[in-house]
Amino acid sequence: MASYDIIVVGGGHAGLEAAFTAAHYGKQTLLLTLNIKMMADMPCNPSIGGSAKGIVVREIDALGGVMAKAADHHYLQIKMLNTSKGPGVQCLRSQQDKLEYPRYLQQLALNTPNLDVKEGMVVSLIIEKEKVTGVILEDQTKFYAKAVILTTGAYMESQIFRGKEVKDEGPDGEKPSRHLAPFLRSIGIQTIRLKTGTPPRIKRSSIDFSHAIPQPGMNVKTAFSYETKKFIPVEEQELCYLVYTTPKTHDIIREHLDDSALYGGLVTGAGPRYCPSIEAKIVTFADKERHQLFLEPESRHTDSIYLQGFATSMPVDVQEKMVRSLPGFEKAEFLKYAYAIEYDAVRTEEYGPTLEIKKWPGLYVAGQICGTSGYEEAAALGLMASINACLKIDNKEPLILRRDQAYIGVMIDDLVTKGIDEPYRLMSSRAEFRLILRHDNADLRLTEIGRKIGLISAQRYDDFLNKIASMDAAVNILKTTYLGAKKEVNAYLRSIGSNELTGGIQAFELLKRPRVKYSELVKLIPALQTITMADDVYEKIEIQAKYEGYIIKQIKEAENMVKLEEMKIPQDIDFLHMDGLALEARQKMDQIRPLTIGQASRISGVNPSDISVLIFNVRKAYHG
Repeated sequence: MASYDIIVVGGGHAGLEAAFTAAHYGKQTLLLTLNIKMMADMPCNPSIGGSAKGIVVREIDALGGVMAKAADHHYLQIKMLNTSKGPGVQCLRSQQDKLEYPRYLQQLALNTPNLDVKEGMVVSLIIEKEKVTGVILEDQTKFYAKAVILTTGAYMESQIFRGKEVKDEGPDGEKPSRHLAPFLRSIGIQTIRLKTGTPPRIKRSSIDFSHAIPQPGMNVKTAFSYETKKFIPVEEQELCYLVYTTPKTHDIIREHLDDSALYGGLVTGAGPRYCPSIEAKIVTFADKERHQLFLEPESRHTDSIYLQGFATSMPVDVQEKMVRSLPGFEKAEFLKYAYAIEYDAVRTEEYGPTLEIKKWPGLYVAGQICGTSGYEEAAALGLMASINACLKIDNKEPLILRRDQAYIGVMIDDLVTKGIDEPYRLMSSRAEFRLILRHDNADLRLTEIGRKIGLISAQRYDDFLNKIASMDAAVNILKTTYLGAKKEVNAYLRSIGSNELTGGIQAFELLKRPRVKYSELVKLIPALQTITMADDVYEKIEIQAKYEGYIIKQIKEAENMVKLEEMKIPQDIDFLHMDGLALEARQKMDQIRPLTIGQASRISGVNPSDISVLIFNVRKAYHG
């Protein structure tokens, strides 16, 4: 009888992060995947990061995860987004190599101690004494474990659609996962049907790029992982391009709406609102004369161009007409046709903040099975599910990140408290404390936690502490050094269009001015020259100075929220018969079973008066 500590079902971004985490904890781990060669596949856009997502990747790294390091190894292009906006929304985005990125992670998985990787389709679970204790494969092989993590991605009962053509397939033409979803329903776990899609891939040599606008990367000396020290110069990065749809494109789409699987009635699953198909854009934004499309290379080793923004479920012949109506695509050759895909996911009310299924102890979910979209969201959920499974095995307290601690905390709280009716996508607008949850400070927020739970090495933690010490020393010098109206100081201020000094000013206050850079103040303050720091630490200090007032305000707001989060709700409390609660509040709370007053306050349909009643009853339960 084969027995493990942790079994992970699925080899996508969630599954790999979960498997690496459990193995790094020293747990004997089994990763079951349909196809080893497709582990870490990027069936949609081969990119990592973007709005909010780039911050999540840094959070994964700060907690001891793997995605950031993989993303830094093989990118084709990298850039910092939203540089003209405030630091709360700035983030990294990289175009990855569709072949090299999964190859790196596959090799890592096959050579990680404590981790076995096997191919096989899980069709049901082993249940003993009201607890999940293993899995059963299609060939009836059984594997036992102390915890099982399901990371099935978009594969459960998946179907792909191109017009009226429907195939039982998973992403990238892989075979789907069969029987597991019906089994989950048979044991009382509710599922939901979701949908996503992907655009066509076009042969690079068949595109006339003279009609496209080049979109270069950036010379940014920063990376997703805080341990990465090598950066690819912009001249060695691949170019992306921008084109726009034409009136002819729109006419073709309107003429063939009934041929689309989406509008023809075949697709029943809810699709992602923030990543719609091109036909949905034409219908929803009928007044728009054009839509932007990005041409992104998929690999240094292929001739494939990803047509971002052109996802569709149209038939093959219509796709050809649509694409060839684009400027420079008149002779376009298809390497892969677009498709829509439907799949089963678990309803969010079935799992709690630790990602464990409420009805079945020992069973966890992570990734798209949770109702999310995106590689980054999946990896973060895989990391968190595995952390909590390992902590539970060791009889330790779970790790539940708050909304003021991490975007990962925002995502999980959104899922379990607010629920979904479409694939969930992280965006900066979902976070109340964006100025606290920045790209630059994920290590300051989470490295201490990563060390405490055992995923950050002693060497890395020492490096982190040294960085903090250097920052503190630099800030102390800035706050105790006064700059007067010296020639070199005013010369610098004139050069950046800032008012000259007429008297003394604290260097930290001067750094608050727009366009004043720490790297230039170092030249003016000899004491700062004794502190060695990386460029990304300069950025932290500048933000700390320039946004000090706003940051302090958000920290105070977060502290008020934490007080509500610290008010635990007894898990045996009877919401349904609680006098004074509105009927909707009773039903919602009984369904979600919030752990804290803070979580209860964020449930849709729960009003402040309901929270007052709840607080009274919670205090009564604890104190009589």
